[in-house]
Amino acid sequence: MAQQRKIGLGKGLSALLNDTEEVRQHQQQAAGAVVTKEVQPGSVSFIQMSAVAVNPFQPRSDFDQDALQELADSIKLQGLIQPITVRKTGGNQYQLISGERRLRASKLAGLTEIPAYVRTANDQQMLEMALIENIQRENLNAIEVALSFQRMMDECHLKQEELGDRVSKNRSTVTNYLRLLKLPPMIQAAIRDGQLSMGHARALINVSDVDKQLYIFREIIEKGLSVRKVEELVRLVSEQAYSKKVKAAAQHAPSLSFQFQKIQDDLASKFSTKVKLNVKSKQGKGSIEIPFTSEDDLSRILELLDW
Repeated sequence: MAQQRKIGLGKGLSALLNDTEEVRQHQQQAAGAVVTKEVQPGSVSFIQMSAVAVNPFQPRSDFDQDALQELADSIKLQGLIQPITVRKTGGNQYQLISGERRLRASKLAGLTEIPAYVRTANDQQMLEMALIENIQRENLNAIEVALSFQRMMDECHLKQEELGDRVSKNRSTVTNYLRLLKLPPMIQAAIRDGQLSMGHARALINVSDVDKQLYIFREIIEKGLSVRKVEELVRLVSEQAYSKKVKAAAQHAPSLSFQFQKIQDDLASKFSTKVKLNVKSKQGKGSIEIPFTSEDDLSRILELLDW
């Protein structure tokens, strides 16, 4: 029988590293061992690999096999230093909360026991913890982050502000990620596969027309456009679209008086963009339209308005 071994949480990293060889020997010698002592929530203990079920809420489905094998080789040599996190489901059975990559690599390394931090969590907490851990991974692509954000909002019933607090990101960052999910599937796949950067994607989400988004996307792929070039192309496409609308409206709109035309020209000069003055009656009632081509352009206009 292998006696259960607990790891002190307050010992620090150096102490854990010093224990590495002992931990490795314990793991290698644990084949066929059965843990009989019940593990209490809040503790870090060695538990049987066979007693750990994968997390059904795990948002990540792709694991690089070469990277897994490298981690498995490291575990064979040094042991697993960072415990996985599980919740107790009954008896000596557990469900993974976080650390699936470490669990998979440990299985490849041939371990039969694994150090685990046991927590108490309900299904919603399980989902939230798994999603947050997933979002915090450095190698996660932007679409995976966006999908995780959307799942947290839908399944954990969070608003964007609450989500931002949970993942330590401001609301505008959360919004930009969520807007990626409105892009055509072909563009989302390119972001997921690393063909487009987040910078390219941010420029594309400012284009409202799907056909124009796909046109710019093909230009990026075929010509290898930089983010700055894409931003310029988006601005050009937006200005052309606006110009067509202005011309079409001008054909049906009554001409402005000299006084109103001068006001319109002065406003266009002030805001460095085309301004439309709509005069709807002889009493001078109407509206002023100030278009913008991107969020940055809107910010510039608002600054001029002292907003």
